[in-house]
Amino acid sequence: MQIGNGNIFLVGMMGSGKTTIGRSLAHSTGKTFVDSDHEIQERTGVKIPVIFDIEGETGFRKRETEVLQELVKMDNVVLATGGGAILSENNRELLKRHGTVVYLRAAVIDLQRRTRHDKNRPLLQTKNLHAKLAQLLAERDGFYREAAHLVIDSGSQGIRNLVNKLVQQLVAYKKKNEMMQTITVDLVNSPEQRNYPIHIGNNLLSQADLILPHLSQKRVAIISNTTVAPLYLDKLRKSLGRHGVESVPVILPDGESYKNWETMNQIFDALLTHRCERNTTIVALGGGVVGDLTGFAAASFLRGVPFIQIPTTLLAQVDSSVGGKTGINHPQGKNMIGAFYQPKLVLADSSTLDTLPDRELRAGIAEIIKYGLIRDFSFFEWLEQNMRQLLVREPSVLHEAIRRSCEMKAEIVAADEKENGVRALLNLGHTFGHAIENGMGYGVWLHGEAVAAGIIMAAELSRRLDLIHEVDVLRIRKIFVDTGLPVVAPEFPTEKYLELMSLDKKVSAGKIRFILLNRIGEASMYSDIPLDVLNDTVTACIHE
Repeated sequence: MQIGNGNIFLVGMMGSGKTTIGRSLAHSTGKTFVDSDHEIQERTGVKIPVIFDIEGETGFRKRETEVLQELVKMDNVVLATGGGAILSENNRELLKRHGTVVYLRAAVIDLQRRTRHDKNRPLLQTKNLHAKLAQLLAERDGFYREAAHLVIDSGSQGIRNLVNKLVQQLVAYKKKNEMMQTITVDLVNSPEQRNYPIHIGNNLLSQADLILPHLSQKRVAIISNTTVAPLYLDKLRKSLGRHGVESVPVILPDGESYKNWETMNQIFDALLTHRCERNTTIVALGGGVVGDLTGFAAASFLRGVPFIQIPTTLLAQVDSSVGGKTGINHPQGKNMIGAFYQPKLVLADSSTLDTLPDRELRAGIAEIIKYGLIRDFSFFEWLEQNMRQLLVREPSVLHEAIRRSCEMKAEIVAADEKENGVRALLNLGHTFGHAIENGMGYGVWLHGEAVAAGIIMAAELSRRLDLIHEVDVLRIRKIFVDTGLPVVAPEFPTEKYLELMSLDKKVSAGKIRFILLNRIGEASMYSDIPLDVLNDTVTACIHE
């Protein structure tokens, strides 16, 4: 079987078989075998025990990192790493970025059998080898699993059988990743300076191995609702259960009207009743309401616990699940109470969209169109050309729309996590849209429907301020009409719109700030909008 070009990095305990298996794997796949410990000895001219004696473990780890930084840049290699290489977070990230990482897992008894006569491993020169190996494995197993894309047991089975099994897993993994795409949200400007992946693909709920590296313990609480839970909760729980992960289900009522303190307290009650701990990951399985509630609950419970987003609506997959905005509504305004709190992982399983009602699919497309309007004219043109295929959920078109939307959202969030600048552009149409949602009553209009009408209002305001031309407004209107989304705002008094918009989160020094279009593909924030122009815009947009 062919696994193609690309690097394979073997991690695991000393005695797990990295060198022996690595040589055989390289021979079977036509790759070059490299051993990082051997490379260190070649470059220093002395054996590893001598380096430990002279420089200590700290000095050796520094040399190990320097060598790994060079070796990962090689092409088409099988690299056997040292047993402690994964102790460095930088090393773990380095390996994951440059190849497929395989954790060769072995029981302590097998490790002892293979290393009992080895005098070249400084950390194993002890009277009680079994106890030392057990200690090291306990300390390192979590790091191995965090670093690995694949885990394979290297027990007492023969090398040929083990390598054949490994090749089969590598082929399956390669095939899966050809269908799955991963985007990284890189928060380099945040105090934590961390990142997290967005996995986009089909049937990801069955692939719990994508979730396991992000769990601090084998216990999770899954927050879902009465609509999504009957469809996907058992599938997710069984997938996790096959890996020994216990799950506590918490089922909420469905709908925007439940995005409030009462529902938040239902989550807290369940977490406390089931004695969830600070290391218990909370998983959001549902649309934007579930994701926002779960994220805010995770930010608040025990002053912060890890959480994972598994969005099941198009709108949530392309927008609300990415970027860490969490919160609940208040009777006076949408999303007025909440926190910025980033997930550990976003798992966007496109197969969950198969059961999504057409109305909710269209609502999600509203947010996709928004990305083209504020940032990428070529994407807007692509949407114009492919809207029919998107509406019938043609897989390649649907995946491309999700991918490009998530890429843009990830870039914006990385540049401005807390919405102090460019991230505010994501609110195109939302100042008007939130006023529509609030004025109509939460849940009467879907969020995406309100945003669609709100974007038309923002485009009309942009035209009245001579930022764009009438032809641009007509073009924007057409794509929303073609999508089947509302382009006329609900008719309630202009004064009511102004009152509701004055409660928007973007209000600063008492002034309503609007995201407006300079052209299709570029947006900016504006304030000091003349009241008569704003009144005329609202009046025009509710009477068409």
